[in-house]
Amino acid sequence: MFGLGKQEMSVLVLRDAEDIEDAVRAALGSAPPEERPGLERTLALVTEAGTRPDGELHARWVRQVLAKAGVQGPPDSVPAIKALREAAPGLSLLSAVQLAKSAAATPAA
Repeated sequence: MFGLGKQEMSVLVLRDAEDIEDAVRAALGSAPPEERPGLERTLALVTEAGTRPDGELHARWVRQVLAKAGVQGPPDSVPAIKALREAAPGLSLLSAVQLAKSAAATPAA
């Protein structure tokens, strides 16, 4: 019967930017004047990172996996999808293809 085979693996993006932002904000509150410019810049970077869409984070992960595996060419090629599935053994073919297509459609940052 169709649909009763391998379960689809959901791809979850974990974000800890909010916790990091809180920690930097707390450090900024008690920082001496000479440390404030660096902490303010750090806070701006962390805040920006927390607003990136999931698709961008997925694409970054795909590109990192492919670079580590030495895969050249488009992220939605057969060798790229194979490398994704080897890097994440629980990743289904459908999920790997969706991630790869999303990465191919997302401009590299």
